[in-house]
Amino acid sequence: MSTARPALIVEALEPAHTEAAAAWAARLGLPLGTATTEEFALQFGAQGLQLVQRGPEAPGPVRVDFVEGAAAHRRKFGGGAGQMIAKAVGVGPGVRPRILDATAGLGRDAFVLATLGCPVTLLERQPLIAALLEDGLARAARDPEAAGIAALMTLVPADSTAYLQGGEGETPEVIYLDPMFPHRDKSALVKKEMRLFRPLVGDDPDAPALLAAALARASHRVVVKRPRKAPAIEGVKPGYVLEGKSSRYDIYPKKSFKSS
Repeated sequence: MSTARPALIVEALEPAHTEAAAAWAARLGLPLGTATTEEFALQFGAQGLQLVQRGPEAPGPVRVDFVEGAAAHRRKFGGGAGQMIAKAVGVGPGVRPRILDATAGLGRDAFVLATLGCPVTLLERQPLIAALLEDGLARAARDPEAAGIAALMTLVPADSTAYLQGGEGETPEVIYLDPMFPHRDKSALVKKEMRLFRPLVGDDPDAPALLAAALARASHRVVVKRPRKAPAIEGVKPGYVLEGKSSRYDIYPKKSFKSS
């Protein structure tokens, strides 16, 4: 059953950013203003686009940042091809598969995969999250250290199941899925994001249909990220599993990679 989306407004954090904020408001079909009665606001300022919830106990703003913070640390010290996510998608000597991240969210896993040298297409159906991603990628493209990674990332605002079933784009070697809810990570950062996005985005009830579409489309494998103790997505059972402390990767192999 669908519910009404909370009131949302677009606003500029400083007068100099009014034009950019107005452009985002027009693209997203949202009102532009400075009212403070709306529960949520999409704000544009010197640090780019961010989503905030108002109220005394509301979490802080959320934005996509591939240049500083956690993304920069992961880029510099993340462990390279030895990371579990790298093994899950098939990264190896001479192998950097073409990946379609069908549940891009805020793009963290896609950025890690691009950091490893994999071309990644990011699908995101929710317009607000897609806007945050687009803004984050644009800022990364202007950064000397992150630009080469951002160049490997292509954002496509689309419903993933329809995109896959419709045969859109180039056939991906790997399709990566991480349904948004229930989320495996209980860190303060992720909890803040989930508090913001749940009322605006809702759940992902169509994971079985998405998995079936991914299995029909990927040429080499489908990888599903899950909470460590959660059941596998309903449907075909995974061929094997890579398990970590808090999460795991269910892997559905179709064809082996050959190193170049």
